[in-house]
Amino acid sequence: MPKSTNTTATKVVSDRTTGTSPNLMNATLQAWTAPGEYAVDVMQRTILYWDLLRQRSEQYYVQKEKAVPHVLSFDAELVLDARTFARPVNYLLVRVNPPKGVTINQQQRPFVVVDPRAGHGPGIGGFKADSELGVAMAAGHPCYFVGFTPDPMPGQTIEDIMHAEAIFLEKVIELHPDAEGKPCIIGNCQAGWAVMMLAATRPELCGPVIIPGSPLSYWAGVEGENPMRYTGGLSGGSWITAFTSDLGNGKFDGGHLVKNFENLNPSNTLWSKSYDIWSNIDKGAARFLEFEKWWGGHVNLNGEEIQWIVDQLFIGNKLSTVQIVTSEGERIDLRNIRSPIICFCSKGDNITPPQQALGWINDLYATDDDVRACGQTIIYAIHESVGHLGIFVSGGIAKKEHQEFASNIDFIDVLPPGLYEAVMTEKSADVHNSELANGDWIVRFEPRTLADIRSIVQPNPANERRFSAVQRVSEMNLDLYRSVFQPIVRATMNEQTAELIKQLNPSDLSDQLFSSRNPLMQPLAQLAELVRQQRQPVSADNPLLAWQGMMSDGIVAALDSYRDLRDSGMEQIFLAIYGSPALQLILGLSDPEASQRVAPALDPERMAFIQQRIAELKANITEGGAREAVIRVLLYIGMAGAGADERSFNQLRLIRAEHDGQSLVEFKQTVREQYFSLLLDREAALTAIPKMLPTTAAARTKMLAMIQRIVQAKGSVSGEAAERLAEIEALFNATKTPQ
Repeated sequence: MPKSTNTTATKVVSDRTTGTSPNLMNATLQAWTAPGEYAVDVMQRTILYWDLLRQRSEQYYVQKEKAVPHVLSFDAELVLDARTFARPVNYLLVRVNPPKGVTINQQQRPFVVVDPRAGHGPGIGGFKADSELGVAMAAGHPCYFVGFTPDPMPGQTIEDIMHAEAIFLEKVIELHPDAEGKPCIIGNCQAGWAVMMLAATRPELCGPVIIPGSPLSYWAGVEGENPMRYTGGLSGGSWITAFTSDLGNGKFDGGHLVKNFENLNPSNTLWSKSYDIWSNIDKGAARFLEFEKWWGGHVNLNGEEIQWIVDQLFIGNKLSTVQIVTSEGERIDLRNIRSPIICFCSKGDNITPPQQALGWINDLYATDDDVRACGQTIIYAIHESVGHLGIFVSGGIAKKEHQEFASNIDFIDVLPPGLYEAVMTEKSADVHNSELANGDWIVRFEPRTLADIRSIVQPNPANERRFSAVQRVSEMNLDLYRSVFQPIVRATMNEQTAELIKQLNPSDLSDQLFSSRNPLMQPLAQLAELVRQQRQPVSADNPLLAWQGMMSDGIVAALDSYRDLRDSGMEQIFLAIYGSPALQLILGLSDPEASQRVAPALDPERMAFIQQRIAELKANITEGGAREAVIRVLLYIGMAGAGADERSFNQLRLIRAEHDGQSLVEFKQTVREQYFSLLLDREAALTAIPKMLPTTAAARTKMLAMIQRIVQAKGSVSGEAAERLAEIEALFNATKTPQ
């Protein structure tokens, strides 16, 4: 008998003798050791988690002691301090220095990133290498950042901030006299509406305006979703904002805004956020502290600032309907913006859903021709799933959407007026002329209509009446509070009581409890260090670890169910109160036609200017030479395709650099004139082309080859675009050289 067989037989006899199998013994041993192993791991993880909270608290106080706390990951140098302006505000303009290995081209337009002052401190636009600032510098653009100090200047207003930011832009333009275009401005979240107001009042200072996750139409939303828009109505309006500011002795604690964001997702706030780091304490600590450095760094607003924001925007919804008038009597009309507007939003964003990011377009314009008549280029991009914070901090978003916007900003700036959607497809080895596309994606801008926007926003007249009722109730309650209660509240408040209330805010209280200022926390650092030296992580196959995950999933599901029930209840209460015919009758909103908002009309001066420009363009249709003819032809062919592709533009830019000394500003103006000539009288514009061509056959042949090269940069041409190309080729070939 072979040795191996004999050994096996002996082993079987032994097992029969003892009555125990090795598998059973291992299972029994594991049953006894698994709880002990898990208990040690849980105890160690808990101590390390507490120590992480202690580190977060220490980080919080270190940040708090800084004059200008921020989370920028790039070196920066101060350019202007608006606290020294004639109308002082707590805003700063800094020049961002590129990281090692990145070269800046001073002829490229500068980027100016403006962070939101919505509860948190500044810096999220340059939070890490893959960020808005990071990708803009990688594309060769000089970069600037607009941040702010934790406390506002006494008496500063939203208008003062607009004035300061205009001075910032003037300075940036002065520092870059050779740049090919005006600064591109990125206004994140709440900074988006501020940047749009600035661009509407000082359009000559602004290049393309990018507004990621920025709300501009505050009543918009879909029933069953977006419950945050109901909170103002359920609290009775903006009186509570005034009350909260009074409790802060004239200042509004940004921690309240952060709390509103956190309440949207209780499972994350109350459980997942802590559980995820506790369960993965050995790997995620650094990332946790990095994010908390920004999330926990709350800033204040003046009571007047937040009151204006709530009354004029969130409850009044006056920005997109041209109802805001400055103290100098200037009406803020977003249709005055002359540079392209890029709206980037996400279906996964429950703070600024696509309806609130895009609804202003339907509010302002009645027809597609109105958009073109105002000379506006509006581009939107909708992500399928990323959340609100991911729009600004996600590395994947930075390397895709933000990188494409930054690397194609000149392309965006010369797009003809109209409405477009930015469509991005992944670049692969088999893509035609892939070297003409920047980054890992290829972007094209496909024409869209107001009907496309309406299908996203889903405007509802009944919804308008409800929120109009909220606005009127808010105005009455605010007047009542100011007349009766505000004098009493203000008489009882001072700096000491306001500071005490701030310290009792749960977001601040947790930092106090876990900091070294609490005597019970002082030994924690040493204990945590001992744990790290003797760390015994639980094995991955421990059954109690799987049980832990199931328990966590159950808690998350329960809290999500609570959230859904709460949100549904809030919505039903809101609809019942503000949709009540009786209440709407009392408030003067019973007539559906009278209470329905209509798109603001163009003012007579604007209409007269448009008519004058139309006459000029028609008169000049036959004017121009080879340059104008090429652009007219390319626009004519491109208007029949799926959209403008970055490869075609980059091919055109290469040719322009080789053969044409025209500046980008002049090129943009030429594109717009030729585009409008085709819109106004296509037949006359095409008939005039032969007169604009070179007189020699060789020059025309070379010119036609250049057109073919640009048109075919994104691949073979088909459909109507191919028919138009053939029409142009025939037109060129039929042109005779004068004898």
